[in-house]
Amino acid sequence: MIQRAAFFRRLIESSFLQSKVGARYYSTAQAATFVQTTVQSDDESNIDIDWENLGFNLMPTDYMYLTKSCEDGRFKQGQVNPYGNIQLSPSAGVLNYGQGIFEGTKAYRRNDGGLFLFRPHENAMRMQIGAERMCMPCPSIDQFVDAVKQTALANKRFIPPPGKGSLYIRPLLIGSGPILGLAPAPEYTFLVYASPVGNYFKEGTAPLNLYVEEDFHRASRGGAGGVKSITNYAPVIRAMKSAKARGFSDVLYLDSINKRYIEEVSSCNIFLVKGKILSTPAASGTILEGVTRKSIMDIAHDLGYQVEERLIEVEELNNADEVFCTGTAVGIAPVGSITYKGKRYQNFIY
Repeated sequence: MIQRAAFFRRLIESSFLQSKVGARYYSTAQAATFVQTTVQSDDESNIDIDWENLGFNLMPTDYMYLTKSCEDGRFKQGQVNPYGNIQLSPSAGVLNYGQGIFEGTKAYRRNDGGLFLFRPHENAMRMQIGAERMCMPCPSIDQFVDAVKQTALANKRFIPPPGKGSLYIRPLLIGSGPILGLAPAPEYTFLVYASPVGNYFKEGTAPLNLYVEEDFHRASRGGAGGVKSITNYAPVIRAMKSAKARGFSDVLYLDSINKRYIEEVSSCNIFLVKGKILSTPAASGTILEGVTRKSIMDIAHDLGYQVEERLIEVEELNNADEVFCTGTAVGIAPVGSITYKGKRYQNFIY
């Protein structure tokens, strides 16, 4: 049993999302940006937030970053503004044709009084890939990272104490210009806002109970499932609500062609462990290549595990030693059971 449970436990014991391991993994090849700053101030000491019971709900912060594109597709120098509503034309491309993509990253408070960001360069590169797929101009990597930095620093009083949560940062790129016919919008808005958050799932750190969805699919080959398009998320709400009404944590989707290979959960990637092999579904255009997913695979290599990206039949879950989900919002969440065709797989040990 000790051998079976080794991988997930070693991840947790290594404090994967804490600054000690972050300094090792997040700094590799500009994978992380450390923002060294004094984070204590009178405003911070007076903030009234119950850090012990922080869930994953929107809590408006003080500021957000905003900029718009120029005629040549480049983005103007943005600035931090007070958090608030934005004005859009009824014919904005994002409202009529869903031309929008977003990212999610986090800022953490360090024990030494500074802040660190979780691999913002990776998010910047993924947004560029998504923007190309959606025929949108995109801020440069430096612009993106600078915007995330500014947003984190402007809202630093909302960053929870170490171990109490994080500041979830949402970069959003939308077609804000008016358009009637189906075509790229004439103008784009890039904005970044933030909210302090705790655990994503109501279960907290308890193992998740997943339901394998057979009737609805998250994405299909040739679509936009591999990019973080806003159009990917509303269609999964119906299946997710139905599963949660029956007591499940979330939905695990299958491929749309064979309906036998697992792909991902509504809001996160999935992994399974068998012995010294870590497996995750291959990213072939229908699965989002998560930043946390990539981090887990890097760490697994360092821990001596064989890492496989491949087709995984849903029945393989019944023989797995461990199953867990990963994502920026989710972090690392163990899976306690998976229900498929009325059968409950629950022999996972942590």
